[in-house]
Amino acid sequence: MQNKGDTTMGKIEGLGKDELHEAPSTPDIVRNLAFRGKGCVTVRSRVAPGAVSGWHHHGEYHVFGYLASGTLRFESGPGGGDILIVNEGGFFHVPPHAIHRDVNPSHTEGQEVILFLQGQGDMVVNVEGPETI
Repeated sequence: MQNKGDTTMGKIEGLGKDELHEAPSTPDIVRNLAFRGKGCVTVRSRVAPGAVSGWHHHGEYHVFGYLASGTLRFESGPGGGDILIVNEGGFFHVPPHAIHRDVNPSHTEGQEVILFLQGQGDMVVNVEGPETI
């Protein structure tokens, strides 16, 4: 509870959809930074219709996501054979160092994802691919 006369309360911040800053990206994914705090980052990610991102991981970060629009297909695991489909309105979690790529299976609709990253270090590490089968 705040005491009367205590003026140290923080100010609520807001950003419009066109006020985000460029964030580290992966081929075929456009990421924009909304907010950064101690150990957490909020990012919007957009993937064009039919796009398949490059292989990457998020270092020491846990990535918690919400698919705002479209359909998202994750490929991970040996040879990229582990598949997870997330539909619009769905949530997902990517653990640290999980090599994966993002696929937009629609050839007509883009996808928009809101990401909450918890951790530290490099947000995106682009790699050649997962281990082979």
